[in-house]
Amino acid sequence: MAGRLFPDWIKAFQQYASFGEAPPRMYFWTGVSAIAGALRRHVWIDQHYFKWFPNFYIIFVAPPGVIAKTTTADVGMDLLRRVPGVGFGPSVVTWQALVQGFAQSAEMFEYNGEFITQSAMTIASGEFGNLLNPQDKEMVDMLVNLWDGKGFKKQTKHSGSDDVVNPWINLIACTTPDWIAGNFPEYMIGGGFTSRCVFVYGDKKNKFVAYPGIEVPRDIGKLSDELVRDLEHIATRLVGEYRLTPEALEWGRVWYKEHNTHRPAHLDDSRFGGYIARKQTHTHKLAMILAAAQRDELLITAEDLQVATEMVTDLEPEMSQVFKKIGRTDSSLATDRFVEYLARRGECPYAEAYRYIHAQFPQFKEFEDMLKGLIQAGFVGLTQLPDGNFLLKSLRSA
Repeated sequence: MAGRLFPDWIKAFQQYASFGEAPPRMYFWTGVSAIAGALRRHVWIDQHYFKWFPNFYIIFVAPPGVIAKTTTADVGMDLLRRVPGVGFGPSVVTWQALVQGFAQSAEMFEYNGEFITQSAMTIASGEFGNLLNPQDKEMVDMLVNLWDGKGFKKQTKHSGSDDVVNPWINLIACTTPDWIAGNFPEYMIGGGFTSRCVFVYGDKKNKFVAYPGIEVPRDIGKLSDELVRDLEHIATRLVGEYRLTPEALEWGRVWYKEHNTHRPAHLDDSRFGGYIARKQTHTHKLAMILAAAQRDELLITAEDLQVATEMVTDLEPEMSQVFKKIGRTDSSLATDRFVEYLARRGECPYAEAYRYIHAQFPQFKEFEDMLKGLIQAGFVGLTQLPDGNFLLKSLRSA
């Protein structure tokens, strides 16, 4: 196979996908998932006690009907499906389906004159709820172990034991904040599984595209073929251990100390403790992806680490939006909806505001108490009009 067509596959993919409506970060992380799926277990960073592999659990989170989450993920997954040798797992996960998926994706690759067996697959699903039942502790623990690169073994009643050699899962799925709130108990936030996920949140379209078929250029098919060709190159040419340059090692040491001694204000919540502990792993996994997107040399530079850290950190301010409904009372959730409603309106007559929220606060005193709290917190302003009526004004942007 000839050399690469693009100096940076992810940037080329973002250009290819830019005719959609989703925020740019969602296309970036879709590209990350596509390269991860092509690399499979072929590359790693060896830390003696453990290895980092370039697989991700990427979860797109957005309110329904705002961003085409599944369509966005499919743009990258459709390219990955065209790469020979890349296996895709079931969109609905059961133990039996996983075992079958691993069996179908089992293959060998050559490294240093030896043939290594791997069972690698990418799972893509428009509904995260089809992939995971958070109440199934055994399944959750298994996904945690697979993310860490550990083995897969399942005892069965009839066939004894199902053992999978060198299993590897790369996952991209979509869901809503309401699904997370309704299915994730509070104790799971920051725990083993969620801290291993990359949650990409969006609640606004990046732009409005009524007719994508008109917006895309006529030669989009050629660009698609070229992206697949470079993915094939990545899938077949990159094999072995990634090493960090001396500059990358020094940058990583300085960052690691700062990361563990100064927690940023937006992560000053015990629920994010697990994520903070694994941020180094997320950034090094991503650094492998960024390096693979640009070159065949199995070296991670300081710039790779810096950009990876920036892209992971970019997601953090909105992590609270992903989990904010978990463990909340109905009245507190209703208060949030009211604040968002008023922010969209800018201002609203007092009586009209009460009619909007009346179903959640049927007792007028409850509404008044809620409103007093918002005024004291600086979210809402109250002004008396010349006719004696009152006007509520939002003091925050939508």
